[in-house]
Amino acid sequence: MKIQSRLAALLAGVAIVAAACGTGTATNAPSTGPGATATPAPVVTPMPIAGKIVIWHSYGSSGGGADSAEVQALNKILAAMKVKFPDLTIESINVAFSALYKDFEAESGAGGGPDMFIAPNDNLGAESRDGYLADLTGLIDDTLAASSPVSGSGSMVAGKVYMVPESLKAVAMYYDSKKVATPPATMADLLAYVKAGGKVGVIDGAYFGWGFYSAFGGSIFDANGKCAATATKGVADAIDFVKQLKAAGAMVDSNYGNINNAFISGKIDIMFNGNWALGDYKKARPGLAVGPMPAGPSGVAKTMAGVDGWYINPSGKHIDLAIAVAKEMVAVANEQFMVDIAGHVPANTAAVVTDPLVKGFAAAILAGDPRPQTPEFNNYWGAFGDAWTKAIPDDGSAGGDITALVAGACTAMDTANKK
Repeated sequence: MKIQSRLAALLAGVAIVAAACGTGTATNAPSTGPGATATPAPVVTPMPIAGKIVIWHSYGSSGGGADSAEVQALNKILAAMKVKFPDLTIESINVAFSALYKDFEAESGAGGGPDMFIAPNDNLGAESRDGYLADLTGLIDDTLAASSPVSGSGSMVAGKVYMVPESLKAVAMYYDSKKVATPPATMADLLAYVKAGGKVGVIDGAYFGWGFYSAFGGSIFDANGKCAATATKGVADAIDFVKQLKAAGAMVDSNYGNINNAFISGKIDIMFNGNWALGDYKKARPGLAVGPMPAGPSGVAKTMAGVDGWYINPSGKHIDLAIAVAKEMVAVANEQFMVDIAGHVPANTAAVVTDPLVKGFAAAILAGDPRPQTPEFNNYWGAFGDAWTKAIPDDGSAGGDITALVAGACTAMDTANKK
């Protein structure tokens, strides 16, 4: 997630050799009418997937570093690609998530960068509008036909396709069923649990805080893209509730690693995070369970649902090859590695999900808010990220007036959006 504080890492490239067979179909069917002589179908030579490409990912930033479940799943895919395509070389580089978009834009803008990279659709709208992503419209129709509708729509901006969808992600509630007999169903239950000594962690900020907004009746945008956060008290109440959790004894921090590591080590028993961490949490907490984020006084907590996928660099020197490789990376056999090892909710509908924890995230995704891709959304992060930071400082100081901070964020966002 764009606003997570993730671990910086740069792994050595992994070379893979691969070649391939694309598939071809006959263009002329044999003539079988009365008296006709059957015409053999023409022989179509498959186009090989061969050459060298460079891919970027940030799977080492999910909390487990080079040993994270996502890295392990990717390595399985790369090994399978090596066997299937022995004339293709893939150099795979892990880039810290916090630097991924910035580094890609800088390198691609200068005519370089990787041939392709995988990331959430955090910056899909902005990067497609600014020309950083290859237009894939009409080039991956077979892949989109095999993908869920929500993953397909999450790969598009203004009717054009800019991403090869891999998986869907959202935030839900993780808890240790061996420590938490009855998980909190409402925000009131959650606060009562903390006051009674329950160990809860919350990553605050503009991304992880999104689900609290709807629970308290708040929203960020109106139908015209203008800030709606001051139309009701909901957004301010949501931030204030997280502040109450902290005052009651919950671990609240904007640093992703602090809360992530506390859950892995057993210092906290409930936290809210995405399914990118599922594989690692399963190893660390044998009693792991997943449930919906608690409902608030105004209804369901709708966390931000996003789509991960492969982006093709228009400055790359092997665009056609990169597209072919990206499609192979999300083929059902490879998707299954990500489902079984890393807990991904697959874009490919033929991948089989049996793990109830993964199914729990599928439900969270369906109940969530699709990540906006409007131009106005670009200016949400800075304005409201600043409001969260000033409302609930990590240093334990009192923080500012939340109502005033939300109003200031609204004004800043609208000003930037010329609303």
